[in-house]
Amino acid sequence: MNRGRFLAVLLGGATVLLIAIGTLWPSKSAAIYAGSGGFLESAATPEAAVRNLGEELRESAWQRAYDGLANKTQFTEQKFVYDLMGYYPNLRTYATVDKYEVRPLRASATDAEVELKIYWATVVGPAPDTRVLRVVKNGNVWQPEWPMEKQPLLPPQVIPVNYLRWDVIYRGAGDDWGAQDVESPHVRIVDMHPVERADGVVIMGELLNEDVVPAAVSVNATLLSKKDQSPIATEGSFDKISHLLLPKQVTPFLIRFPNVSLSEVGSIRMTPFSSLVSASADPVIEIQDEHLNPAPDASVTGQLTNQSGQIVNVAHVLGTFYDKSGNLVWVADQYVDRALLPQTPVPFDIHIPEDLARKVSTERTVVATYVSGGARG
Repeated sequence: MNRGRFLAVLLGGATVLLIAIGTLWPSKSAAIYAGSGGFLESAATPEAAVRNLGEELRESAWQRAYDGLANKTQFTEQKFVYDLMGYYPNLRTYATVDKYEVRPLRASATDAEVELKIYWATVVGPAPDTRVLRVVKNGNVWQPEWPMEKQPLLPPQVIPVNYLRWDVIYRGAGDDWGAQDVESPHVRIVDMHPVERADGVVIMGELLNEDVVPAAVSVNATLLSKKDQSPIATEGSFDKISHLLLPKQVTPFLIRFPNVSLSEVGSIRMTPFSSLVSASADPVIEIQDEHLNPAPDASVTGQLTNQSGQIVNVAHVLGTFYDKSGNLVWVADQYVDRALLPQTPVPFDIHIPEDLARKVSTERTVVATYVSGGARG
């Protein structure tokens, strides 16, 4: 009995001691997961100060990040958050910081420049944002200055609109229009190529709305086995397509089948889908200064300018690449993670895989837009 009491007292004392040690000297990982209000490491170097800022952004600890800035008197915390997330709803509105990278550029005894690359995790994948921060020494610690991006100031103006618009009126419960509503638009796959990549099979092609009305479109592909024509897998073109096509418009599409070898495939069943939707030709997005940049680091770059008077929340840029004979080589895309303001150019940069870049001779770029209340073509 005495031995049991002694063991209980010993275990209780050890527990109290461990709690005290954990409170006084918490590990770095524990501080991170607990959301500690202090710096995660001593800001004794410029790189450490920027790493602390990156960690606070990763935790969405906006106030702590703002309080640690050397130039916070130049702007409010709300403007700091707007600069990170955007002033208008966009891809970053509901995004979080997945990871960050810190790279020193230069340093002196009193100030330094450090590059902070932030990777936002959005609903359509990572969206990187690179900032070059000036870091200043304040006593024994370093503090970063946040480089606020200047927002364009648009003068009050009237922008006339003159665009096509299609409205759809469906048969109501009390209408006697027969058994059918308006039929779905006629769409057709005009090109399709399967290729094998390192991560599996890719089906790419182009889809045409050959009707005189707008169509909401998508494409499914089913791979059939070479042995017995049984289905291997079915996938759809979720984001590598423009889902709204006006009359006679063409969209590229790309469908991925991870972990599948082309040698297993005997045939492919393609299924396009379409439905009639109300649509308009506004907003108009103009592509300016478009360039096809050769390898290495091949890409297509340019600027998007919103010619309308409404704010575009998300812009999706799709590039279709062809060889000298006009054959389809690749389909790539980029989502612009900031809202497009009227008359304000925004850059885009679509990467082309290095092994395909030398085959590319020409390209075609289309832009799909998403505004509050629905998608626009």
